[in-house]
Amino acid sequence: MTDMAARYLYLVRHGEALPDESGLSEAGRRQATLLGRRLKEIPFAAVHHGPLPRAEQTARLIGEQLGNVPRHVSVVAGDYVPYVPEREELPVDSADFYLRFLAGASDEERQHGPVLARQALELFTGPVDGAEDRHELVVTHNFLVAWLVRDAMHAPNWRWLGLNHCNAALTVIRYAPGRAACVLLSNDMRHLPAELRWTGFPRELHI
Repeated sequence: MTDMAARYLYLVRHGEALPDESGLSEAGRRQATLLGRRLKEIPFAAVHHGPLPRAEQTARLIGEQLGNVPRHVSVVAGDYVPYVPEREELPVDSADFYLRFLAGASDEERQHGPVLARQALELFTGPVDGAEDRHELVVTHNFLVAWLVRDAMHAPNWRWLGLNHCNAALTVIRYAPGRAACVLLSNDMRHLPAELRWTGFPRELHI
């Protein structure tokens, strides 16, 4: 029987982006550096990040604090719509709101996003082979963090909708052999000073 060990998956939404999303703002660069300092004692096996500049730059700035940890760019860690529900899947009171939100998704996004989302589950979740626990960091976007948290909670596919994550906030999921996935941290910002928190989060939900 093959030995299995726990995977600790660290999920990070990229730092605050410039208005044109061509890269990080000054605040976003500070957020990424501070998060890297928080994580520098974690024995990461790898850092995965999406291909867009705001994710790549965030991963690079975090990586500068981590030392010699391999970084891998992956479209699976990119920005895409992971699942588009039918109306009957959604709560009656919020169906119109969510369907309006998703109305702008192109046919290509509706086709390819769910494929990438399934690949993300295959690549990033579950226990790992071997006797040693594995720590992996994924620097990505709000939708994928929400999709993976939804999966860890065994929630319906549509429930990635309505899960919001701040820029450079930290979510950690543990996948231990023989146990259900456990969300250890969600949207944690303790590494950020007050003025750098809540960016990327709907203003009406700031606390």
